Amino acid sequence: MRVTMATDPHAGRANEDFTGAVPAAAVLVDGAGIPGAGSLCRHGVAWYAARLGGGLLTLLWHAPGRGLADLLGEAIEQVTGEHRDTCDVTSPISPSAAVAVLRLTGGRAEHLVLGDATVVLDRAGSAPLVVTDPREVVISSRYEAALRDVPEGSDEHRRILGDLRAHRNRPGGFWVAKDDPRAAAEAVTGSCPVAGLTGAALFSNGASRIVDRFALAGWPEVMAALAADGPGAIIGRVRQAEARHAVAADDATIAYCTALDAP
Repeated sequence: MRVTMATDPHAGRANEDFTGAVPAAAVLVDGAGIPGAGSLCRHGVAWYAARLGGGLLTLLWHAPGRGLADLLGEAIEQVTGEHRDTCDVTSPISPSAAVAVLRLTGGRAEHLVLGDATVVLDRAGSAPLVVTDPREVVISSRYEAALRDVPEGSDEHRRILGDLRAHRNRPGGFWVAKDDPRAAAEAVTGSCPVAGLTGAALFSNGASRIVDRFALAGWPEVMAALAADGPGAIIGRVRQAEARHAVAADDATIAYCTALDAP
């Protein structure tokens, strides 16, 4: 498998996205947290995303026969153990992350999505298979108006975000990687034959905006543009749309996987 990656952080802040690959798997982690919550976790969101992603890649390499959700649960447990004694890992506003995984095994492409990341599998002669976990987006939409009406970073903004994140990792809410490894069992998982796939891509929610927020293209057009121009060009189009619509930028990351059936 060949993997081409591109990432562009939100200006003035550490990149809270992580992506990486081993020969038969790719991982993307989209970290989340409230700015100024350093009193809860001295490490921060970027640290959490990198630790989780790196740990998950190691497990994917060393335990190819285990299920993706099982491996993600172990990775969550590992990173939580690294800062449980120094940070308030159970706070609703402590670092968390969305996760996307692609793994090739036994002639099949396995995928996992937890949170608002996206996996797209490009199929010859058919529309792409788009794998999402819509639960966070559905619940977050209830808070959008309130968040728009208060200054970002204000006490009220943090309070509203805290209320939103109180829905995390609860039945009837939404699920992300955080401190509880049991959340991994709630991930959206599946697989399909590698035969007939022309490529696959993992998107953070800052990159998937090209489709789901700005509607600049459909997924077939995005996958064709990835094949022609690479992931950096897609992120560039997102940045242009953010500037045009005066939308705050977010970290944007894409891992584009090809040669899926290579020996």
